[in-house]
Amino acid sequence: MTLLICIARASHSSDLGLKVSEISRFLGLTPPTVTQLINSLEAKQMVERQADASDRRVVRIKLTEQGKIITRKARNHMDSTLQKMVEYLGEKESDQLADLLMKVYTFMEENPPPNLDRLQMNGDEKHD
Repeated sequence: MTLLICIARASHSSDLGLKVSEISRFLGLTPPTVTQLINSLEAKQMVERQADASDRRVVRIKLTEQGKIITRKARNHMDSTLQKMVEYLGEKESDQLADLLMKVYTFMEENPPPNLDRLQMNGDEKHD
């Protein structure tokens, strides 16, 4: 679902679709992992691959109509669930939760994960 939402967000700013490398960077996943996810979604007819008009070597990923419908339903469900949670917690606790989540976000931004391309692959390599 995260991949579909990622592609849907890009669709609002541009009708071009996203390159696998762009999706990979956004989600923090390796390109082969993203390609496997795209293959799965393509088999379910939720995304499609299209050649870039300006560079035929580039393939862009776009939502199909089915993918747009599923993404819209998921967003509506998430919005409804969030609204119910706010009602359940009340205004004060909802504000506290929002403040804490912003602190977590700031912490994560200030402490990014290591570059995954530089991680040791099997433990036999010399450690940095």
